[in-house]
Amino acid sequence: MSDIAPNYETARQIHAVLVLHFIEGLKQAEIAAKLNLSSSKVNRLIAQGRKMGMLKIDIESRFQHLIDFENRMIEQTSLTDAVITPTASGNPDTTLQQVGRAAANLLLENLRDGDVIAITGGKAISAVVENLKTDTPRDVTIVPLTGGVQGKYFTDVNHLATQLAERLGGKATLVHAPLFADSRAQRDMLLEVGPVREAFGIARKADIALLGIGSIQPTGSSYYDLNPVPEADRKMLVGMGVVAELLAHLIRDDGVVADYPLNHRLVALDPGSLAGCGRVIGIATGPEKARPIRAALSGGYLNALVVDEETARMVLEMKENSNNVA
Repeated sequence: MSDIAPNYETARQIHAVLVLHFIEGLKQAEIAAKLNLSSSKVNRLIAQGRKMGMLKIDIESRFQHLIDFENRMIEQTSLTDAVITPTASGNPDTTLQQVGRAAANLLLENLRDGDVIAITGGKAISAVVENLKTDTPRDVTIVPLTGGVQGKYFTDVNHLATQLAERLGGKATLVHAPLFADSRAQRDMLLEVGPVREAFGIARKADIALLGIGSIQPTGSSYYDLNPVPEADRKMLVGMGVVAELLAHLIRDDGVVADYPLNHRLVALDPGSLAGCGRVIGIATGPEKARPIRAALSGGYLNALVVDEETARMVLEMKENSNNVA
């Protein structure tokens, strides 16, 4: 086909073919019959139209600002992927469910047969499990990253792992140990129990890790559901610079695990172990989670984040303010 610009009749013919094919959805053979052309002629006209730049694809979405926001989040942090959902004003439960659905979709998009998924407990992970729907069974293994705390649906990580395995059609490898040991020595002993050691060994090399990101602020904090802490200790933690909980470990604003005695009694992988996982997805929602998310990002623990718009905006504002001060 010549690079010379076509005359009016040819250009009009190209236009007609492009409209019939890309807008009206006709197949090339149908267009050939309709316009009394050969199929090869229709194919050449489409190719020529592409080459001339006559075909443009314009996709519009009322959520374009969220997609732009996701790109901004990736540019300004160490994340390689971000999913930001709308915030349901005045309804945190609705926002949590939206974030759960988005995280469930992200999980399915990245999941492959043979994968290992390691999870924490928490309300956000529970929302993922609740909203996960698939018609195709997956040959996957689900394993906890921590011991469990029974009593609430979102603190029992074994229960969540079993539910997630059932929804995906996979299997669960459970950690039959409490989250908190009575002493550091007992913690060390529990970590050496064969099934516990094996489960955590699998979790260390998980293809995908799903993490709730906890706050130590009393409002909306799941950490105190795991471990009731006296008011005096809560104030002490704030004084130590503790802002978040990750894998049940208390961490500081800079992402470093705090030197807090309870951290040494945890039957759980430490946040640094996440470096051995293929993809680490943090899931959180709510204004009280902004500082914890920033701490998790500062520690380099996450490479993907699913969050609502209001919380994401607060995270970036904190980061920008911190950069300006520096």
